[in-house]
Amino acid sequence: MAEIESVKDLKVIMKNYFQGLEQKPLVAWCTSVGPAEILRSFGFEVFFPENHGALLGATKTAETYINYAVKKGYSPHVCSYTTADIGSYLAGSTPLSSHYQIKGVPKPNLIVYNTNQCREVQDWFNFFGEEFKCPVVGIYPPRHLDDITKEDIQQVVFQMKRLIKVCEQVTGKKWDEEVFKEVVKLSKEATFLWQEVLKTARHKPSPITFFDGVILMAPIVVLRGTQEAKLFYQKLLNELKEKINNNIAAVPGEKIRIFWDGMPLWGRLRKLSDVFVENRSAIVASTYCNSWIFDEFDENNPLESTSLAYTKIFINRSEKIKTQMLLEWAKEYEVNGIIFHDTKTCFNNSNAKFGLPQKIKEKYNIPTLVIEGDLCDMRLFSEGQSITKIETFIEQLSEYVTVK
Repeated sequence: MAEIESVKDLKVIMKNYFQGLEQKPLVAWCTSVGPAEILRSFGFEVFFPENHGALLGATKTAETYINYAVKKGYSPHVCSYTTADIGSYLAGSTPLSSHYQIKGVPKPNLIVYNTNQCREVQDWFNFFGEEFKCPVVGIYPPRHLDDITKEDIQQVVFQMKRLIKVCEQVTGKKWDEEVFKEVVKLSKEATFLWQEVLKTARHKPSPITFFDGVILMAPIVVLRGTQEAKLFYQKLLNELKEKINNNIAAVPGEKIRIFWDGMPLWGRLRKLSDVFVENRSAIVASTYCNSWIFDEFDENNPLESTSLAYTKIFINRSEKIKTQMLLEWAKEYEVNGIIFHDTKTCFNNSNAKFGLPQKIKEKYNIPTLVIEGDLCDMRLFSEGQSITKIETFIEQLSEYVTVK
């Protein structure tokens, strides 16, 4: 399996980011697809609890921390990012300390969330608002729509303006739209580069897989609106183009191309990556990695464009639009099948509950597979059974491709 050299740069970038959080006088917490651009324009360094939740899952510490939250009264069936993150706080420990040599999560001056992904963030972030005695601002966009109207976006813009007023109160600074425009411009440039990175997987063989993507996406989440993110993705894109020119495959002997819908199983990334490599199968695209592509960003119309971008994301759309988007991605990346991860504690980002896999299989003749698991709580994942299902699915796809 070909290594991606830019991962070395990523480790340095993330270390600097986390260590820098301790040095900043102003820190805001924000959801991963939230208004980070507004916060950065006021001089906040931005911390993303969902990113911390992913780290808890990847370091296999989540299950221990979840128990602390359950004892506090949180259901083990709600988002395991939420319960793992709250549990980590209650336990007074975090892998951030050993990974990045910092004391722990930074104390927030302001907490902001957007319910475009789920309602759990409201309870999750308000818990910390009470703990840290700081202002909490929620953005509540219209959800699950086919079409998004100007009136819908104006609702979000109104809420963004309310956030701006709170930022002025917390920082003592007046709103500077020109600074905001520059931050949006940097976000736009970085997200377009990230999009080009993901689109390199259209090449056969692909120089990148889903398992690479979920690691390499970190800067577009936590450093959106910064020069660092832009420069990182430019360098990464150049590296992947070179791999394409030299026909270097992420999966040697790539035979099968698969689309992944839903969350990563953070605690089993390496194991599952090895399974797909061993079966000469590449997961070349995913709804998850595409969630941080914001085509609508426009520095000349910053509030409306960011409000639209954060409302249009895949997870916040109707089943009809999700189906259309999945079909477009399947065609673009020339996949042989789609795997749906039915994430047990992430209802909002699990698209296998209302017949979508069967519809795509029967109506559009694209083979699908549903596996059950979770983003952080690996007690909800039957590893042996799931790997058997995946390998059987790949074998069936291989026979289909051969016949075809």
